[in-house]
Amino acid sequence: MTTGGRPGVRQEWEPEDLIEIWTLLEEDQERLRNKSGANRLGFALLLKFFEVEARFPEDAGEIPAPPVSYVAHQVKVPTEQWAAYDWSGRAIKRHRMEIRRAFGFRECTEEDQAQLAEWLAVELCGVELSRDRTRGGGGGPLPQGPAGAADAGAYRPAGGLGGQHLRGAVLRVHGGPAVGGDSVPAG
Repeated sequence: MTTGGRPGVRQEWEPEDLIEIWTLLEEDQERLRNKSGANRLGFALLLKFFEVEARFPEDAGEIPAPPVSYVAHQVKVPTEQWAAYDWSGRAIKRHRMEIRRAFGFRECTEEDQAQLAEWLAVELCGVELSRDRTRGGGGGPLPQGPAGAADAGAYRPAGGLGGQHLRGAVLRVHGGPAVGGDSVPAG
């Protein structure tokens, strides 16, 4: 449950939950040994966030204050350093790469997005191929708009799935970040 309008990231944390979820393990501490200051805290927070959410935060505000304070205490870096973490520099790119590797993920490619869209259409949606059925409320194919983007207005999955969630997932695959963030399992 969230507050503050951020989907998926809970804002209220009980002490036992902080300990269970945000405690840095020995292997986490080993990954931090060559990092200092804002980079040390930033890496630690990205690492634990990825472990919990299987994606990276969009910005610093997505990680609530209690986990930031708890992790900052563990890495012996002042909490205020979180505001100094560079969200667009080389360090965060390296940090993300290292974290993906640690969890067996790699960066999502356009080919991954195309494969996911195809899988969703074939295996999950059960979309009918008749345009006449689409107009009549039955299911239909994903019509293509400019630059290959799906036209959400003419799409309705068969089988009664609430099309809103699935349509959003397909649209993100076609025109934005992949479902589940910017990473996919390696392999």
